[in-house]
Amino acid sequence: MKTNFFSLMLLLFAIILFASSCIKTDNNATDNITDPNNSSSANLIIQFKFDSNQTRLNNVGLPSSLPNNHAAQSPTFNGISAHYIELAPSAFTFLGEGALLYQGPETTAGGNKAVNFDEALVVAEGETFLSLPIKDLTPGTYEHIRVSLSYQNYDIQLKALGFTVTGTLASFIGYNTYINDHTINTNNLSVNGNRLQGYWAFESPYGVIEGQAPEGATTVPNPLFASSPIPQGSCVVTGSFGTPLQITGTETEDINLTLSLSTNNSFEWINSDGNSTFDPLDGDIVVDMGIRGLIPLID
Repeated sequence: MKTNFFSLMLLLFAIILFASSCIKTDNNATDNITDPNNSSSANLIIQFKFDSNQTRLNNVGLPSSLPNNHAAQSPTFNGISAHYIELAPSAFTFLGEGALLYQGPETTAGGNKAVNFDEALVVAEGETFLSLPIKDLTPGTYEHIRVSLSYQNYDIQLKALGFTVTGTLASFIGYNTYINDHTINTNNLSVNGNRLQGYWAFESPYGVIEGQAPEGATTVPNPLFASSPIPQGSCVVTGSFGTPLQITGTETEDINLTLSLSTNNSFEWINSDGNSTFDPLDGDIVVDMGIRGLIPLID
């Protein structure tokens, strides 16, 4: 009886040892485990914000007031698109020499190379425009960011035939854009060709009209103009980080980057009749539809 008891205990002990030897104890054996703190899961997430109270800047990044005989309003944005985004380590980093984050689709369908609007991503405020793994970015310290804006869609107020109404403006501010067709608000407009910076289409209760802003009339703030200028017509807006952005490539948490755009009186016209309302039927002429500044905000 005693022999059987000890035999049973030895058998049980052997089973326990065998079972223990089959359990993985290698701390590096994580092939089938997703580590939520692994840097591969951390992303740089970019979105846009529209701020009508942000400082209104001119082309060289200085505060700007309205010229005499001009008027302006801060539009209500519906959507925006960008064609190019890069990080710049310093004020002496020329356009194209920074860390590229995004390059939008281009085409020669209309002749010269142009932004392909058919494939452009248009987003609303707070909507993700770009999300990319931080581990794929070039490690470094970045003081500035450059964003080539290509399209904006917003509502403005105008006065015509004695009524104040809301109209929607589709404004193409990229260097050159190939447009098959596009929807302003409810109306779809066929273009089937290239349009240079400053092409716009406007929809109101009175119908749809198109136009082209004068060359060089679109404001593109660049506070680094003295050390790293940008080509005219590119609509590359430059913004500076309050605290330089550090990228190591080993980040374990997402970096949320908000591109805060100044819409402070960004829709500007020649105020022909001397009042403060936009009256296109009374001779008011649009002269500027450019963004009035960029502040990158890190969360």
